[in-house]
Amino acid sequence: MTPTASAPGVDAHSQWQRFCSQLWHNPSLGFWLDVSRMGLDESVLSSLRPRFKEAFQAMAALEGGAIANADEQRQVGHYWLRNPQLAPDPASGAHIQAEIDRIESFGQQVLSGAITSATGSRFTDVLWIGIGGSGLGPLLMIRALQDPGSGLPFHFFDNVDPDGMRRTLASLGDRLKTTLVIVVSKSGGTPEPHIGMLQARRAVEAAGGTWIKQAVAVTMLGSRLDQEAEQGDWLARFDMFDWVGGRTSITSAVGLLPGVLIGSDTRAFLAGAAEMDAVTRAATSLDTNPAALLAAAWFHAGGGRGQRDMVVLPYRDRLEVFSRYLQQLVMESLGKKLDRQGNVVHQGIAVYGNKGSTDQHAYVQQLRDGVDNYFVTFIEVLEDPGDIPPLEGENPGDFLDGFLQGTRSALTEEGRFNLSITMQKLDARSLGALIALFERAVGYYGELVNINAYHQPGVEAGKKAAAALLDLQARLEQAMADKREHTLAELQTLMGLPSAEPLYWILRHLCANRRHIDARGDWGQPESLVFIHD
Repeated sequence: MTPTASAPGVDAHSQWQRFCSQLWHNPSLGFWLDVSRMGLDESVLSSLRPRFKEAFQAMAALEGGAIANADEQRQVGHYWLRNPQLAPDPASGAHIQAEIDRIESFGQQVLSGAITSATGSRFTDVLWIGIGGSGLGPLLMIRALQDPGSGLPFHFFDNVDPDGMRRTLASLGDRLKTTLVIVVSKSGGTPEPHIGMLQARRAVEAAGGTWIKQAVAVTMLGSRLDQEAEQGDWLARFDMFDWVGGRTSITSAVGLLPGVLIGSDTRAFLAGAAEMDAVTRAATSLDTNPAALLAAAWFHAGGGRGQRDMVVLPYRDRLEVFSRYLQQLVMESLGKKLDRQGNVVHQGIAVYGNKGSTDQHAYVQQLRDGVDNYFVTFIEVLEDPGDIPPLEGENPGDFLDGFLQGTRSALTEEGRFNLSITMQKLDARSLGALIALFERAVGYYGELVNINAYHQPGVEAGKKAAAALLDLQARLEQAMADKREHTLAELQTLMGLPSAEPLYWILRHLCANRRHIDARGDWGQPESLVFIHD
């Protein structure tokens, strides 16, 4: 299907009137939302109101503890994390509050030196091991909130790239023995953090560190990782909850622990999220609910089928990671093959972005003059730091704001959809509010298009396929232990495969890394290759 038509051009006075009528502002939060350039006229909003009535009801049921993730028979409770009193039972609320208190106390003791490494010295660094939301959430917290000289420097194992691991460990060097190592895995059995943990432990011990005095686990109670940490008497353990997915875990220990370790105000972070939750929970009017307005704008721009990409342009370096964070939140939540009735719908919204004004020199050219298959989300922060003065009559903050307004105007002139989110300032409270705004908008949009926004069958399918290929590699290496020469065709028959292609990929990697297998022939002509186990 073709993307919906561009926003119709309107004269300047009419555009101003539309801006005034559709501008949402909350003075307490210090937030503005402008959807006036997304083509949301009254007829569009009226047509969506019946859908939103149902979406508001579904969201209320979700927050009340209903099984919102029907495919996995799970509750969805990330909203409870910043307001434990909302939890459907007192025990869960008390558990959430206890974890918040424990995390804050632990972080303060680490920073004060009350908790030290086995050497008796203060911790100097943090190595954070987590994948997906368990890596992106902490990375966003660090980039957005950490000030120079505040808290501990963070380093990440957020992939199983051996080169990335090597570079990270080399950068720590002798400080490995005073590095706090935090391993994050909700299930406790995810391969990537487990592999990272093994590599980190080897490096820590080789550097003279003491693993159990430096290791912290963030996982569900009773998981494989939790049991290992308990039996091994690790330094600390913090709980994750079955009803919180990785992409919405930033207000759990996943985001709060890095927050306290960089010295940020995690209570303000939670308070900002809770306040935005209260605003976006309001079901009285679509027009005064910013998350509903966002979801309505996404729905209209993409024809309810995700036919336009979301381009995220935050005009602040601290929010450079935000587009990556939204990629997971939006795409993992909304990118679904089936609706709730099992119909094939192929829903989703693709997300990409950069930071302003870097975008001026990257892809704004295409946004203005190229294919019209997107809408832009501008994010503006009004308050500039006071220690960067104007020089030679030029103020960096004025130029940054000028680029934002200029790009917005240039896109509007061409009838390109765009919306703007403005924050008075960027701090822990406003970051919490910004995240909560998008979390709720994603939830509403999922209801509008009738999909389960809280499971990820595509991710699970990828994990199963990867596990099958690793099993195939093990069987292949065992089969080749006979020291005989084999062609790909022979190995395909031996393995009982419909194609030799996965064998080619596996053997190319094994040969490149000299894993006891040699090849003869032309790698550009796969059928010419002959392999032997040396």
